[in-house]
Amino acid sequence: MRKNEAVLVLDFGGQYSQLIARRVRDQNVYCEIRSFRTPAEQIASGNYKGIIFSGGPETVYDKNAPKCDPKIFELGVPVLGICYGAQLMAFELGGKVQNAEIREYGKTEVDFQADSRLFRGVADRSVCWMSHTVYISQAPAGFRVTASSGTCPTAAMENAERGLYATQFHPEVEHTEDGRKILENFLYGICGCSGDWKMESFVTTTVESLKKTIGGKKVICALSGGVDSSVAAVLVHRAVGGNLTCIFVDHGLLRKGEGDEVERIFRHQFDIHLIRVNARERFLSKLAGVTEPERKRKIIGEEFIRVFEEEAKKIGQVDFLCQGTIYPDVVESGTGDAATIKSHHNVGGLPKDIGFTGLVEPLRYLFKDEVRKVGTQLGIPENLVWRQPFPGPGLAIRVMGEVTAEKLEILKDADAIFRDEVKKAGLGRKINQYFAVLTGIKSVGVMGDGRTYDNTVALRGVTTSDFMTADWARIPYDVLAKVSDRIVNEVCNVNRVVYDITSKPPATIEWE
Repeated sequence: MRKNEAVLVLDFGGQYSQLIARRVRDQNVYCEIRSFRTPAEQIASGNYKGIIFSGGPETVYDKNAPKCDPKIFELGVPVLGICYGAQLMAFELGGKVQNAEIREYGKTEVDFQADSRLFRGVADRSVCWMSHTVYISQAPAGFRVTASSGTCPTAAMENAERGLYATQFHPEVEHTEDGRKILENFLYGICGCSGDWKMESFVTTTVESLKKTIGGKKVICALSGGVDSSVAAVLVHRAVGGNLTCIFVDHGLLRKGEGDEVERIFRHQFDIHLIRVNARERFLSKLAGVTEPERKRKIIGEEFIRVFEEEAKKIGQVDFLCQGTIYPDVVESGTGDAATIKSHHNVGGLPKDIGFTGLVEPLRYLFKDEVRKVGTQLGIPENLVWRQPFPGPGLAIRVMGEVTAEKLEILKDADAIFRDEVKKAGLGRKINQYFAVLTGIKSVGVMGDGRTYDNTVALRGVTTSDFMTADWARIPYDVLAKVSDRIVNEVCNVNRVVYDITSKPPATIEWE
Protein backbone atom coordinates (compact mmCIF):
# COMPACT_ATOMS: atom_id res chain seq x y z
CA MET A 1 0.00 0.00 0.00
CA ARG A 2 3.11 2.21 0.12
CA LYS A 3 3.68 4.89 -2.48
CA ASN A 4 7.14 6.02 -3.57
CA GLU A 5 7.28 8.36 -0.59
CA ALA A 6 5.63 8.37 2.82
CA VAL A 7 5.60 10.21 6.12
CA LEU A 8 5.21 8.42 9.45
CA VAL A 9 3.04 9.59 12.35
CA LEU A 10 4.16 8.09 15.66
CA ASP A 11 1.06 7.78 17.84
CA PHE A 12 1.54 8.67 21.51
CA GLY A 13 -2.13 8.13 22.34
CA GLY A 14 -3.41 11.54 21.30
CA GLN A 15 -6.89 12.04 19.88
CA TYR A 16 -5.45 13.91 16.89
CA SER A 17 -3.18 11.22 15.40
CA GLN A 18 -5.67 10.39 12.65
CA LEU A 19 -6.25 14.06 11.98
CA ILE A 20 -2.53 14.66 11.52
CA ALA A 21 -2.39 11.81 9.01
CA ARG A 22 -5.39 13.19 7.13
CA ARG A 23 -3.88 16.66 6.96
CA VAL A 24 -0.67 15.19 5.54
CA ARG A 25 -2.65 13.30 2.90
CA ASP A 26 -4.53 16.50 2.08
CA GLN A 27 -1.13 17.73 0.90
CA ASN A 28 -0.90 14.72 -1.48
CA VAL A 29 1.67 12.97 0.70
CA TYR A 30 1.00 9.40 1.82
CA CYS A 31 1.06 8.93 5.59
CA GLU A 32 1.02 5.97 7.97
CA ILE A 33 0.31 5.78 11.70
CA ARG A 34 2.39 3.52 13.94
CA SER A 35 2.84 3.02 17.66
CA PHE A 36 5.42 5.07 19.58
CA ARG A 37 6.98 1.70 20.46
CA THR A 38 8.12 1.12 16.87
CA PRO A 39 11.93 0.56 16.94
CA ALA A 40 14.17 3.03 15.13
CA GLU A 41 15.60 0.20 13.05
CA GLN A 42 12.14 -0.67 11.74
CA ILE A 43 11.40 2.98 10.99
CA ALA A 44 14.68 3.31 9.13
CA SER A 45 13.76 0.37 6.91
CA GLY A 46 10.58 2.20 5.90
CA ASN A 47 12.55 4.95 4.13
CA TYR A 48 10.21 7.64 5.40
CA LYS A 49 10.68 11.20 4.20
CA GLY A 50 9.69 12.58 7.59
CA ILE A 51 8.36 11.65 11.03
CA ILE A 52 5.69 13.42 13.06
CA PHE A 53 5.27 12.84 16.79
CA SER A 54 1.61 13.15 17.79
CA GLY A 55 0.19 14.72 20.91
CA GLY A 56 -0.83 12.58 23.87
CA PRO A 57 -2.67 12.72 27.19
CA GLU A 58 0.37 12.00 29.39
CA THR A 59 3.14 14.24 30.72
CA VAL A 60 6.71 13.35 29.78
CA TYR A 61 8.01 13.02 33.33
CA ASP A 62 5.29 10.57 34.45
CA LYS A 63 6.54 7.09 35.36
CA ASN A 64 4.59 5.38 32.59
CA ALA A 65 4.77 8.16 30.02
CA PRO A 66 5.09 6.85 26.44
CA LYS A 67 8.63 7.24 25.12
CA CYS A 68 9.97 6.52 21.65
CA ASP A 69 13.24 4.87 20.69
CA PRO A 70 15.82 7.69 21.21
CA LYS A 71 17.74 6.45 18.17
CA ILE A 72 14.98 7.99 16.04
CA PHE A 73 16.62 11.38 16.57
CA GLU A 74 19.81 10.02 14.98
CA LEU A 75 18.23 8.64 11.78
CA GLY A 76 18.80 11.84 9.84
CA VAL A 77 15.08 11.97 8.99
CA PRO A 78 13.27 15.28 9.71
CA VAL A 79 11.07 15.11 12.81
CA LEU A 80 8.17 17.38 13.76
CA GLY A 81 6.98 17.06 17.36
CA ILE A 82 3.46 18.31 18.12
CA CYS A 83 2.26 19.13 21.68
CA TYR A 84 3.30 16.06 23.73
CA GLY A 85 5.62 15.19 20.85
CA ALA A 86 7.30 18.59 21.22
CA GLN A 87 7.68 18.16 24.98
CA LEU A 88 9.10 14.67 24.52
CA MET A 89 11.67 15.95 22.03
CA ALA A 90 12.77 18.63 24.50
CA PHE A 91 12.84 16.22 27.45
CA GLU A 92 14.75 13.46 25.66
CA LEU A 93 17.35 15.85 24.23
CA GLY A 94 18.23 17.59 27.49
CA GLY A 95 15.74 20.43 27.69
CA LYS A 96 13.39 21.16 30.59
CA VAL A 97 9.65 20.55 30.79
CA GLN A 98 7.49 21.64 33.70
CA ASN A 99 3.93 22.36 34.78
CA ALA A 100 2.53 25.64 33.53
CA GLU A 101 1.18 28.15 36.00
CA ILE A 102 -1.53 29.06 33.51
CA ARG A 103 -3.04 26.30 31.41
CA GLU A 104 -3.39 27.13 27.70
CA TYR A 105 -6.40 25.68 25.97
CA GLY A 106 -8.09 26.83 22.78
CA LYS A 107 -7.32 29.70 20.44
CA THR A 108 -4.11 31.54 21.35
CA GLU A 109 -2.17 34.32 19.64
CA VAL A 110 1.36 33.19 18.81
CA ASP A 111 4.33 35.26 17.61
CA PHE A 112 6.54 33.60 14.96
CA GLN A 113 10.13 33.97 13.78
CA ALA A 114 9.80 34.50 10.02
CA ASP A 115 13.30 33.17 9.29
CA SER A 116 12.33 29.62 10.33
CA ARG A 117 11.86 27.26 7.39
CA LEU A 118 8.87 25.82 9.22
CA PHE A 119 7.12 29.20 9.31
CA ARG A 120 7.89 30.62 5.88
CA GLY A 121 4.82 32.48 4.60
CA VAL A 122 3.21 32.47 8.05
CA ALA A 123 2.05 35.78 9.54
CA ASP A 124 4.29 37.27 12.26
CA ARG A 125 1.36 36.87 14.66
CA SER A 126 -1.29 34.23 14.12
CA VAL A 127 -3.98 32.36 16.05
CA CYS A 128 -3.09 28.76 16.97
CA TRP A 129 -4.83 25.99 18.89
CA MET A 130 -3.23 25.15 22.23
CA SER A 131 -4.09 22.29 24.58
CA HIS A 132 -1.55 21.78 27.37
CA THR A 133 -0.86 22.03 31.09
CA VAL A 134 2.86 21.34 30.69
CA TYR A 135 5.30 23.47 28.69
CA ILE A 136 8.92 23.56 27.55
CA SER A 137 10.64 25.89 29.99
CA GLN A 138 14.10 25.46 28.45
CA ALA A 139 14.93 24.28 24.94
CA PRO A 140 17.69 21.67 24.56
CA ALA A 141 21.22 22.70 23.62
CA GLY A 142 21.48 23.44 19.91
CA PHE A 143 17.80 24.44 19.63
CA ARG A 144 16.43 27.94 19.21
CA VAL A 145 12.95 29.17 20.10
CA THR A 146 11.01 30.14 16.96
CA ALA A 147 7.57 31.00 18.37
CA SER A 148 6.07 32.13 21.67
CA SER A 149 2.80 33.24 23.22
CA GLY A 150 1.95 35.42 26.19
CA THR A 151 2.00 32.44 28.54
CA CYS A 152 4.11 29.92 26.59
CA PRO A 153 7.76 30.99 26.09
CA THR A 154 8.49 28.04 23.79
CA ALA A 155 5.51 27.69 21.46
CA ALA A 156 7.94 26.29 18.88
CA MET A 157 11.61 25.37 18.68
CA GLU A 158 13.99 23.88 16.17
CA ASN A 159 17.44 22.50 15.49
CA ALA A 160 17.49 23.00 11.74
CA GLU A 161 20.91 21.34 11.31
CA ARG A 162 19.55 18.08 12.71
CA GLY A 163 16.13 18.50 11.05
CA LEU A 164 14.30 18.58 14.38
CA TYR A 165 11.25 20.83 14.76
CA ALA A 166 8.59 21.12 17.43
CA THR A 167 5.37 23.06 18.03
CA GLN A 168 3.53 23.25 21.33
CA PHE A 169 0.35 24.13 19.40
CA HIS A 170 -1.58 21.89 17.01
CA PRO A 171 -1.02 22.85 13.35
CA GLU A 172 -3.34 20.05 12.21
CA VAL A 173 -6.57 21.51 13.61
CA GLU A 174 -8.68 23.99 11.66
CA HIS A 175 -8.48 26.55 14.47
CA THR A 176 -4.77 27.11 13.77
CA GLU A 177 -4.98 29.77 11.06
CA ASP A 178 -1.73 28.96 9.26
CA GLY A 179 -1.65 25.27 10.20
CA ARG A 180 -1.91 24.05 6.63
CA LYS A 181 0.98 26.26 5.55
CA ILE A 182 3.13 25.04 8.45
CA LEU A 183 2.55 21.39 7.53
CA GLU A 184 3.20 22.21 3.88
CA ASN A 185 6.52 23.80 4.84
CA PHE A 186 7.50 20.69 6.81
CA LEU A 187 6.48 18.22 4.12
CA TYR A 188 7.81 20.04 1.06
CA GLY A 189 10.35 22.57 2.30
CA ILE A 190 12.00 20.40 4.95
CA CYS A 191 11.25 16.74 4.08
CA GLY A 192 11.50 17.28 0.31
CA CYS A 193 8.26 15.47 -0.56
CA SER A 194 7.01 15.62 -4.15
CA GLY A 195 3.33 14.84 -3.46
CA ASP A 196 2.55 11.65 -5.39
CA TRP A 197 -0.44 10.51 -3.28
CA LYS A 198 -3.52 11.16 -5.44
CA MET A 199 -6.80 9.31 -5.76
CA GLU A 200 -6.56 9.32 -9.55
CA SER A 201 -3.54 7.02 -9.37
CA PHE A 202 -4.86 5.02 -6.40
CA VAL A 203 -7.57 3.31 -8.46
CA THR A 204 -5.17 2.20 -11.19
CA THR A 205 -2.43 0.95 -8.86
CA THR A 206 -4.89 -0.80 -6.52
CA VAL A 207 -6.66 -2.60 -9.36
CA GLU A 208 -3.31 -3.85 -10.66
CA SER A 209 -2.30 -4.97 -7.17
CA LEU A 210 -5.61 -6.80 -6.68
CA LYS A 211 -5.18 -8.62 -10.00
CA LYS A 212 -1.79 -9.91 -8.85
CA THR A 213 -3.00 -10.86 -5.37
CA ILE A 214 -6.24 -12.58 -6.39
CA GLY A 215 -5.36 -13.89 -9.82
CA GLY A 216 -8.11 -16.17 -11.12
CA LYS A 217 -9.42 -17.12 -7.68
CA LYS A 218 -12.92 -16.51 -6.34
CA VAL A 219 -13.84 -13.60 -4.08
CA ILE A 220 -16.86 -12.91 -1.91
CA CYS A 221 -17.46 -9.30 -0.95
CA ALA A 222 -19.10 -8.42 2.35
CA LEU A 223 -21.51 -5.83 0.98
CA SER A 224 -23.38 -3.87 3.66
CA GLY A 225 -24.77 -1.14 1.42
CA GLY A 226 -22.67 1.60 3.01
CA VAL A 227 -20.14 3.78 1.23
CA ASP A 228 -17.07 1.78 2.28
CA SER A 229 -18.20 -1.70 1.30
CA SER A 230 -19.78 -0.38 -1.92
CA VAL A 231 -16.55 1.27 -3.06
CA ALA A 232 -14.54 -1.82 -2.09
CA ALA A 233 -16.91 -4.04 -4.10
CA VAL A 234 -16.70 -1.96 -7.29
CA LEU A 235 -12.91 -1.68 -6.94
CA VAL A 236 -12.49 -5.45 -6.64
CA HIS A 237 -15.00 -6.07 -9.45
CA ARG A 238 -12.91 -3.90 -11.74
CA ALA A 239 -9.94 -6.15 -10.96
CA VAL A 240 -11.53 -9.62 -11.11
CA GLY A 241 -14.84 -9.22 -12.93
CA GLY A 242 -17.01 -12.34 -12.78
CA ASN A 243 -14.85 -13.94 -10.10
CA LEU A 244 -16.49 -11.62 -7.57
CA THR A 245 -19.73 -12.48 -5.81
CA CYS A 246 -21.24 -9.83 -3.54
CA ILE A 247 -23.20 -11.11 -0.61
CA PHE A 248 -25.56 -8.42 0.59
CA VAL A 249 -26.82 -9.28 4.05
CA ASP A 250 -30.07 -7.42 4.55
CA HIS A 251 -30.26 -7.75 8.32
CA GLY A 252 -33.32 -5.54 8.54
CA LEU A 253 -31.27 -2.85 10.27
CA LEU A 254 -30.75 -0.62 7.23
CA ARG A 255 -32.43 2.73 6.66
CA LYS A 256 -35.75 2.90 4.88
CA GLY A 257 -35.58 1.73 1.25
CA GLU A 258 -31.82 1.18 1.21
CA GLY A 259 -31.92 -2.57 0.65
CA ASP A 260 -33.78 -2.24 -2.64
CA GLU A 261 -31.54 0.64 -3.77
CA VAL A 262 -28.36 -1.35 -3.16
CA GLU A 263 -29.71 -4.30 -5.11
CA ARG A 264 -30.71 -2.09 -8.04
CA ILE A 265 -27.34 -0.29 -8.29
CA PHE A 266 -25.11 -3.34 -8.07
CA ARG A 267 -27.15 -5.71 -10.20
CA HIS A 268 -28.26 -3.35 -12.93
CA GLN A 269 -25.69 -0.55 -13.11
CA PHE A 270 -22.50 -2.49 -12.42
CA ASP A 271 -23.65 -5.97 -13.48
CA ILE A 272 -22.10 -7.50 -10.38
CA HIS A 273 -23.17 -10.97 -9.27
CA LEU A 274 -25.20 -10.20 -6.14
CA ILE A 275 -26.78 -12.53 -3.60
CA ARG A 276 -29.24 -10.76 -1.34
CA VAL A 277 -29.78 -12.60 1.92
CA ASN A 278 -32.94 -11.56 3.74
CA ALA A 279 -31.83 -12.28 7.30
CA ARG A 280 -34.01 -9.83 9.24
CA GLU A 281 -35.68 -12.43 11.47
CA ARG A 282 -32.39 -14.18 12.11
CA PHE A 283 -30.74 -11.01 13.41
CA LEU A 284 -33.76 -9.91 15.43
CA SER A 285 -33.90 -13.27 17.18
CA LYS A 286 -30.21 -13.01 18.11
CA LEU A 287 -30.75 -9.48 19.44
CA ALA A 288 -33.86 -10.34 21.46
CA GLY A 289 -33.46 -9.18 25.04
CA VAL A 290 -30.05 -7.60 24.42
CA THR A 291 -29.67 -4.02 25.65
CA GLU A 292 -25.90 -3.48 26.12
CA PRO A 293 -24.47 -1.58 23.10
CA GLU A 294 -21.15 -3.38 22.83
CA ARG A 295 -22.88 -6.77 22.99
CA LYS A 296 -25.19 -5.70 20.16
CA ARG A 297 -22.14 -4.88 18.04
CA LYS A 298 -20.45 -8.20 18.80
CA ILE A 299 -23.59 -10.21 18.04
CA ILE A 300 -24.20 -8.45 14.74
CA GLY A 301 -20.55 -8.72 13.70
CA GLU A 302 -20.38 -12.43 14.46
CA GLU A 303 -23.71 -13.16 12.77
CA PHE A 304 -22.63 -11.13 9.74
CA ILE A 305 -19.57 -13.35 9.33
CA ARG A 306 -21.60 -16.54 9.81
CA VAL A 307 -24.00 -15.59 7.03
CA PHE A 308 -21.06 -15.20 4.64
CA GLU A 309 -19.69 -18.53 5.74
CA GLU A 310 -22.99 -20.26 4.97
CA GLU A 311 -23.40 -18.57 1.60
CA ALA A 312 -19.83 -19.40 0.61
CA LYS A 313 -20.48 -23.08 1.18
CA LYS A 314 -23.52 -22.90 -1.10
CA ILE A 315 -21.59 -21.46 -4.06
CA GLY A 316 -18.54 -23.71 -3.81
CA GLN A 317 -14.87 -22.90 -3.41
CA VAL A 318 -14.22 -19.28 -2.41
CA ASP A 319 -10.69 -18.13 -1.68
CA PHE A 320 -10.98 -14.51 -0.55
CA LEU A 321 -13.33 -12.40 1.53
CA CYS A 322 -13.42 -8.69 0.63
CA GLN A 323 -14.39 -6.14 3.28
CA GLY A 324 -14.81 -2.38 3.33
CA THR A 325 -12.52 -1.77 6.30
CA ILE A 326 -11.10 1.77 6.34
CA TYR A 327 -8.28 3.31 8.38
CA PRO A 328 -10.40 4.87 11.18
CA ASP A 329 -11.99 1.44 11.78
CA VAL A 330 -8.54 0.01 12.39
CA VAL A 331 -7.42 2.78 14.74
CA GLU A 332 -10.70 3.06 16.69
CA SER A 333 -10.82 -0.68 17.27
CA GLY A 334 -7.70 -0.44 19.40
CA THR A 335 -5.02 -1.43 16.94
CA GLY A 336 -1.61 -0.55 18.37
CA ASP A 337 -1.86 1.76 21.37
CA ALA A 338 -5.12 3.52 20.59
CA ALA A 339 -7.88 3.01 23.12
CA THR A 340 -10.90 1.04 21.95
CA ILE A 341 -13.64 3.60 21.37
CA LYS A 342 -16.02 1.07 19.85
CA SER A 343 -15.70 -2.30 18.18
CA HIS A 344 -16.00 -2.48 14.40
CA HIS A 345 -17.46 -5.71 13.09
CA ASN A 346 -15.07 -5.78 10.13
CA VAL A 347 -11.83 -5.35 12.06
CA GLY A 348 -9.66 -7.59 14.14
CA GLY A 349 -9.29 -10.67 11.98
CA LEU A 350 -11.64 -13.44 10.97
CA PRO A 351 -12.70 -16.36 13.17
CA LYS A 352 -10.28 -19.28 12.70
CA ASP A 353 -13.00 -21.52 11.28
CA ILE A 354 -14.44 -19.02 8.79
CA GLY A 355 -13.46 -21.07 5.74
CA PHE A 356 -11.74 -18.38 3.63
CA THR A 357 -8.01 -18.51 2.99
CA GLY A 358 -7.45 -14.78 2.49
CA LEU A 359 -8.81 -11.35 3.35
CA VAL A 360 -8.93 -8.46 0.86
CA GLU A 361 -9.32 -4.95 2.30
CA PRO A 362 -8.49 -2.51 -0.53
CA LEU A 363 -9.55 0.56 1.50
CA ARG A 364 -7.86 -0.37 4.77
CA TYR A 365 -5.48 2.61 4.68
CA LEU A 366 -7.94 5.24 3.44
CA PHE A 367 -9.92 7.82 5.36
CA LYS A 368 -13.60 8.41 4.61
CA ASP A 369 -13.09 11.46 2.41
CA GLU A 370 -10.54 9.51 0.35
CA VAL A 371 -13.00 6.62 -0.02
CA ARG A 372 -15.59 9.03 -1.44
CA LYS A 373 -13.04 10.32 -3.96
CA VAL A 374 -12.33 6.75 -5.07
CA GLY A 375 -16.07 6.08 -5.38
CA THR A 376 -16.46 9.11 -7.63
CA GLN A 377 -13.52 7.93 -9.75
CA LEU A 378 -15.23 4.55 -10.14
CA GLY A 379 -18.51 6.11 -11.33
CA ILE A 380 -20.63 5.11 -8.33
CA PRO A 381 -23.81 7.24 -8.14
CA GLU A 382 -23.47 10.42 -6.12
CA ASN A 383 -26.33 9.58 -3.76
CA LEU A 384 -24.47 6.42 -2.71
CA VAL A 385 -20.98 7.94 -2.57
CA TRP A 386 -22.24 10.80 -0.40
CA ARG A 387 -24.58 8.65 1.65
CA GLN A 388 -24.64 9.50 5.34
CA PRO A 389 -22.04 7.59 7.39
CA PHE A 390 -23.76 4.51 8.75
CA PRO A 391 -22.50 2.20 11.51
CA GLY A 392 -21.86 -1.46 10.70
CA PRO A 393 -24.49 -2.63 13.22
CA GLY A 394 -26.99 -0.34 11.50
CA LEU A 395 -30.04 0.95 13.28
CA ALA A 396 -29.50 -1.53 16.12
CA ILE A 397 -27.34 1.05 17.88
CA ARG A 398 -29.75 3.89 17.16
CA VAL A 399 -32.48 2.03 18.99
CA MET A 400 -31.70 2.44 22.66
CA GLY A 401 -32.25 -0.77 24.59
CA GLU A 402 -33.70 -3.92 23.07
CA VAL A 403 -34.16 -3.96 19.29
CA THR A 404 -37.60 -5.06 18.08
CA ALA A 405 -39.34 -5.00 14.70
CA GLU A 406 -41.82 -2.38 15.94
CA LYS A 407 -39.08 -0.05 17.19
CA LEU A 408 -37.16 -0.39 13.93
CA GLU A 409 -40.18 0.65 11.86
CA ILE A 410 -40.71 3.72 14.05
CA LEU A 411 -37.07 4.72 13.71
CA LYS A 412 -36.91 4.07 9.95
CA ASP A 413 -39.90 6.32 9.31
CA ALA A 414 -38.64 9.11 11.60
CA ASP A 415 -35.13 8.96 10.14
CA ALA A 416 -36.44 9.05 6.56
CA ILE A 417 -38.43 12.22 7.32
CA PHE A 418 -35.41 13.90 8.90
CA ARG A 419 -33.14 13.07 5.97
CA ASP A 420 -35.79 14.15 3.47
CA GLU A 421 -36.29 17.59 5.03
CA VAL A 422 -32.55 18.21 5.40
CA LYS A 423 -32.09 17.40 1.73
CA LYS A 424 -35.00 19.64 0.70
CA ALA A 425 -33.47 22.50 2.69
CA GLY A 426 -30.23 22.13 0.71
CA LEU A 427 -28.23 21.21 3.81
CA GLY A 428 -27.22 17.66 2.86
CA ARG A 429 -23.56 18.48 2.16
CA LYS A 430 -23.28 21.11 4.91
CA ILE A 431 -24.18 18.72 7.74
CA ASN A 432 -21.62 15.94 7.80
CA GLN A 433 -23.81 13.42 9.59
CA TYR A 434 -27.45 13.52 10.64
CA PHE A 435 -29.88 10.88 11.80
CA ALA A 436 -32.68 10.02 14.19
CA VAL A 437 -32.44 7.99 17.41
CA LEU A 438 -35.23 6.11 19.20
CA THR A 439 -34.27 7.04 22.74
CA GLY A 440 -36.20 4.42 24.70
CA ILE A 441 -37.75 7.27 26.70
CA LYS A 442 -41.52 7.66 26.90
CA SER A 443 -43.21 10.85 27.96
CA VAL A 444 -46.64 12.36 28.38
CA GLY A 445 -48.19 14.19 25.45
CA VAL A 446 -51.50 15.52 24.18
CA MET A 447 -52.71 14.51 20.73
CA GLY A 448 -56.21 15.44 19.67
CA ASP A 449 -58.02 15.88 22.95
CA GLY A 450 -56.45 12.88 24.62
CA ARG A 451 -53.47 12.09 26.77
CA THR A 452 -50.67 10.01 25.27
CA TYR A 453 -47.68 8.25 26.75
CA ASP A 454 -45.37 7.55 23.83
CA ASN A 455 -41.87 7.48 22.37
CA THR A 456 -39.33 10.28 22.22
CA VAL A 457 -37.24 10.59 19.04
CA ALA A 458 -33.93 12.45 19.20
CA LEU A 459 -32.41 14.13 16.16
CA ARG A 460 -28.63 14.34 15.82
CA GLY A 461 -26.71 16.50 13.35
CA VAL A 462 -22.98 17.33 13.43
CA THR A 463 -20.43 19.27 11.45
CA THR A 464 -16.88 17.94 11.29
CA SER A 465 -13.93 17.62 8.94
CA ASP A 466 -12.46 14.49 10.47
CA PHE A 467 -15.12 12.72 12.62
CA MET A 468 -12.61 12.66 15.47
CA THR A 469 -14.11 15.86 16.87
CA ALA A 470 -17.47 17.34 15.94
CA ASP A 471 -19.76 20.25 16.70
CA TRP A 472 -23.54 20.05 16.72
CA ALA A 473 -25.05 21.40 13.51
CA ARG A 474 -26.97 24.69 13.74
CA ILE A 475 -29.93 23.47 11.70
CA PRO A 476 -32.38 26.34 11.15
CA TYR A 477 -35.32 26.32 13.54
CA ASP A 478 -37.87 26.25 10.74
CA VAL A 479 -36.33 23.05 9.34
CA LEU A 480 -36.32 21.40 12.77
CA ALA A 481 -39.91 22.52 13.31
CA LYS A 482 -41.01 20.96 10.03
CA VAL A 483 -39.21 17.71 10.85
CA SER A 484 -40.81 17.59 14.28
CA ASP A 485 -44.29 18.29 12.91
CA ARG A 486 -43.98 15.60 10.28
CA ILE A 487 -42.63 12.97 12.67
CA VAL A 488 -45.34 13.38 15.31
CA ASN A 489 -48.04 13.51 12.64
CA GLU A 490 -46.80 10.77 10.28
CA VAL A 491 -45.01 8.28 12.54
CA CYS A 492 -47.10 6.15 14.88
CA ASN A 493 -46.27 6.01 18.59
CA VAL A 494 -44.13 9.16 18.72
CA ASN A 495 -45.28 12.24 20.63
CA ARG A 496 -42.03 14.12 21.27
CA VAL A 497 -38.98 15.15 19.22
CA VAL A 498 -35.76 16.59 20.74
CA TYR A 499 -32.50 17.84 19.19
CA ASP A 500 -29.07 16.83 20.52
CA ILE A 501 -26.79 19.88 20.96
CA THR A 502 -23.74 18.09 22.41
CA SER A 503 -20.34 18.28 20.75
CA LYS A 504 -17.77 15.47 20.41
CA PRO A 505 -16.12 15.35 22.88
CA PRO A 506 -17.60 14.96 25.46
CA ALA A 507 -20.24 12.98 23.55
CA THR A 508 -19.69 10.66 20.59
CA ILE A 509 -21.52 11.19 17.31
CA GLU A 510 -23.56 8.01 17.71
CA TRP A 511 -25.59 7.48 20.87
CA GLU A 512 -24.35 3.93 21.39
